[in-house]
Amino acid sequence: MKPGTLYGIGVGPGDPELITVKGARLLREARHVFAPKAKVKTDSLALDIAARYIGPDTAVHELLFPMVTDKAELEMRWDESATAIAAVLRTGQDACFLTLGDALLYSTYIYLIRALKKAMPEAVISTVPGIAAYSLIAALTNTPVGEAKEPVTIIPAADDLDAVRRAVKGEGTVVLMKIGKRMAGILDILEEEGIIDNGVFAAYAGQEGERLETDLRRLRGAGPDIGYLSTIIVHTGRKK
Repeated sequence: MKPGTLYGIGVGPGDPELITVKGARLLREARHVFAPKAKVKTDSLALDIAARYIGPDTAVHELLFPMVTDKAELEMRWDESATAIAAVLRTGQDACFLTLGDALLYSTYIYLIRALKKAMPEAVISTVPGIAAYSLIAALTNTPVGEAKEPVTIIPAADDLDAVRRAVKGEGTVVLMKIGKRMAGILDILEEEGIIDNGVFAAYAGQEGERLETDLRRLRGAGPDIGYLSTIIVHTGRKK
């Protein structure tokens, strides 16, 4: 039997109208949809975004991907999820996997398809790109991301902020993602480099509770959750 295809669908940053036409079509046609979530008792944000496009007869499977750093546990979850998806594909049925933003930009989907290729080498995988959060934030604030010949650097803000510091000392535009609880340290770096006035911020872009800031100093003293699902775009002011 010919195996089904797994379609990895980037559902965008939050606004359901920002899902691609192709992604919406595949969701309407899908008999199985797999959606990641971080906790057992919470809803899947990606599923909430895509829900309007999923047919009433579609089987929805929620997969648990906890927000942990333990590599062994993460690999176990990826393998479990890959096994569940492979079981559907081997029946000849197609399936969709939902992922926030773009499917191949700092996404759980990257690790999932690696695990799927290991569990089912014959798996057919088709990825549908989605709008990344920084693209929506740029649009909401009319902030250019790449201009002329200036480079664009995308940095996930790790606990060690040295990579952020190095990036903002360079040229062009820096996109800071995965800010988490590191907001205060990032703001300090931007102040020290004299570029804090060149940045824009958004959290929950396109979602309920969206917050936009064009004055990053307003983020000083914000609660620890301000960095969740947030992005900063900053121009370094340096050119060749």
